[in-house]
Amino acid sequence: MRHLIPILALASFFAGTTGTAAQRCIKESDHVRARDLGIAPGVLAPGPLDAISPVRARWLQYRVSGNTIHTGATAIVPHGGNLYQSKVPAGVVVFNGYGKSAGLSQIAELGEIETPIVLTNTMSVSKAMDAIVDWTFAQPGNEKVLSVNAVVGETNDGTLNDIRGRALTSEQILRAIREAHPGPVEEGSVGAGTGTVAFGWKGGIGTSSRRLPDSLGHWTVGVLV
Repeated sequence: MRHLIPILALASFFAGTTGTAAQRCIKESDHVRARDLGIAPGVLAPGPLDAISPVRARWLQYRVSGNTIHTGATAIVPHGGNLYQSKVPAGVVVFNGYGKSAGLSQIAELGEIETPIVLTNTMSVSKAMDAIVDWTFAQPGNEKVLSVNAVVGETNDGTLNDIRGRALTSEQILRAIREAHPGPVEEGSVGAGTGTVAFGWKGGIGTSSRRLPDSLGHWTVGVLV
């Protein structure tokens, strides 16, 4: 893998949780990925883990559930170092102006990300910003940092979740950032996808990646939806 280009699409999408080898016996109660069922769309081979997470990325899905609470947060940490001091090149395209995301204008202006990325529900964006700022201030070498561009994306889970109750706390989201780790990405009704709905169906969160051939630069493109 030469490079990985991550793409985040903030939308509700149906996905199953990560499965194991394709040869395993599939039970009706199992949650599996499409490739476990022999469905392999496209002509390109998947990248490592067939997910947005490259080798250096860290990841955690945090879920909160109860009788009326079905929400969560997804923390994406592009690398394990000090992100403020080692910023990540980035770009942004907004195709739905109804979102309540945070930090996009500075990405468009400077072309870089300096914090973890958190995805959560619409009414928890401010809690995610607090968590990101706390994490950034706590990193060694950031003692004199006076401005932080927290990057937060949102989805409205108010159909299945008591979104007005604002059950998520900044401390819970901060824990998700701190505990983010490399490896396979959990999918389905987890993290920011816990309470999502897509066209009347239960939604969720999903990820995939594809490797381009050498003639096109041997890039790996990862997508999170």
